[in-house]
Amino acid sequence: MDPSTEPCNNFYQYACGGWLRRHVIPETSSRYSVFDILRDEMEVILKGVLENSTAKSRPAMEKAKLLYRSCMNQSVIEKRDSQPLLDILAVVGGWPVAMDKWNETIDQPMLGMPSREYYIKESSNQKVQDAYLQFMTSVATMLRRDNKLPGDSPLVQQDMAQVLELETHLANATTPSEERHDVTELYHRMNLQQLQDRFSLKEVVVYGIPYLQNLESIIDLYSARTLQNYLVWRLVLDRISSLSQRFKDTRVNYSKVLYGTMVEEVRWRECVSYVNSNMESAVGSLYVKEAFPGNSKDMVRELINKVRAVFVESLDKLGWMDKESKKKAQEKAMSIQEQIGYPNYILEENNRRLDQEYSSLNFSEDLYFENTLQNLKASAHRSLRKLQEKVDQNLKGTEGVSQEVQALGDWYVYHSWIIGAAVVNMFYSPNRNQIVFPAGILQPPFFSKEQPQALNFGGIGMVIGHEIMHGFDDNGRNFDKNGNMLDWWSNFSAQHFQEQSKCMVQQYGNYSWDLAENQNVNGFSTLGENIADNGGVRQAYKAYLKWMAEGGKDQLLPGLKLTYKQLFFVNYAQVWCGSYRPEFAIQSIKTDVHSPLKVLGSLQNLPAFADAFHCPQGTPMHPKKRCRIW
Repeated sequence: MDPSTEPCNNFYQYACGGWLRRHVIPETSSRYSVFDILRDEMEVILKGVLENSTAKSRPAMEKAKLLYRSCMNQSVIEKRDSQPLLDILAVVGGWPVAMDKWNETIDQPMLGMPSREYYIKESSNQKVQDAYLQFMTSVATMLRRDNKLPGDSPLVQQDMAQVLELETHLANATTPSEERHDVTELYHRMNLQQLQDRFSLKEVVVYGIPYLQNLESIIDLYSARTLQNYLVWRLVLDRISSLSQRFKDTRVNYSKVLYGTMVEEVRWRECVSYVNSNMESAVGSLYVKEAFPGNSKDMVRELINKVRAVFVESLDKLGWMDKESKKKAQEKAMSIQEQIGYPNYILEENNRRLDQEYSSLNFSEDLYFENTLQNLKASAHRSLRKLQEKVDQNLKGTEGVSQEVQALGDWYVYHSWIIGAAVVNMFYSPNRNQIVFPAGILQPPFFSKEQPQALNFGGIGMVIGHEIMHGFDDNGRNFDKNGNMLDWWSNFSAQHFQEQSKCMVQQYGNYSWDLAENQNVNGFSTLGENIADNGGVRQAYKAYLKWMAEGGKDQLLPGLKLTYKQLFFVNYAQVWCGSYRPEFAIQSIKTDVHSPLKVLGSLQNLPAFADAFHCPQGTPMHPKKRCRIW
């Protein structure tokens, strides 16, 4: 904390000032926050369990450990160098810029740079564009030399400049993120005949209609060589991290310009992260056994029920929503399914379903590049298998589910989880009306059975409220209690929701971030997160007060002259403490849907905060005008 700062002037600095002084951003990172510290500590635990070879594990865990060892097998990766990539390029017809001969025989695309804004011709983007082009050219030059061709060919610069120009055209054809925020404008249900008629039979959802309409005219501008160079560059870019060190060194300057990072992440962290993201069930099992307290799930479920109950009660008091819409909102809130910690089956030694999940994978300790391709193939198969399966909203029935998937039982249930257990984050899925709190987030300062309840309600309690609120933000409100996109709002309530939202859009749009060259926050693209922040902290605080009123006994922290209510708000702020490099801030304010001023914005709108800290009206934390939706 920073007690020298008046909490009514800048509560974030008051709560986080001491943390900011003590924590320096590592050279490998573009930011450093409480989330990053928890993630770093979790990765140390994962490193230990993945490197533990003393006890024989079940097949799923052994495969995870083998994948990790192959990633760490740097001597073999260096020896093989670019050959694995060259072999793949031959299969896909070659990369014209890197060879003399090549074989010539849908939503919006991903771009090489983080967002479409970097392709816009502005002076602030020029350094990033130059570094990106240098990165592209360096990789192509290296592969030319590996193909025994002159690396200094003028064609390299010319070809890659053409690729960047093509990407720029594609970026300009895509819809800006703030315009893609309204899901009702994105979903276009039509059969393939209608799609064919529109862009010259089965119903599909089409997202990027403006992009598809512009795509043909863009393709007509470029040669087959440039198109192939672009497509293969996207493949090469995705595989750089699987190659030898010299290829990864080519992106150092680009990363420095884009993120402000000075050096690459240490190898073992890179490998832990890769294995966890690709074998999350197996790694989650290892993590839970090693570090997750067993009774946490029940305690968190109780908190979810408390916060949800308060929200349902508060709906009755909303003046801008009519009775019928309130009833449907309450039904949706009560229908939210929670998934906490991990699926039970990943700890059941006699349950073979975990091993079945990875049965198609056959890794080799000496073939890391090929191992990564196996993971890509397995991921694609999982996605394709879902196409012919009916959505099982309750995750219990089997009607419309293939026998192959039914045979996996809880495996099917688990894969309705959005993420694995060893993750420091939390999620809401509007399509499933489901909230997920992985084991990785259920630790201090967010949650502990040992810490005061004021901290638990201000930490994980607020997170619970935040995720519930996502079901009622500008995106989630378009889905009903079963996760179907359905307009369940009356015209009266929908109109007033838009009016309430305008206040918040304007409030956050007036905030500027000094680290991001004083650029203003985008109030439209951050609206969903701002609604969740504001509603989440409000409902969690009400739930804490209700728990106290019903006889809950809490404890104060020794050495701090803070009341129970003040402790709640301090922990709410402190879980969001973080430092950021200017380069990251510039990127984040363009691309991130989270506002950098989430703590200040949400607490300025909450009268209970000003009451708890006795803030006079007119101080920054007690403004005359406040915004509220939920």
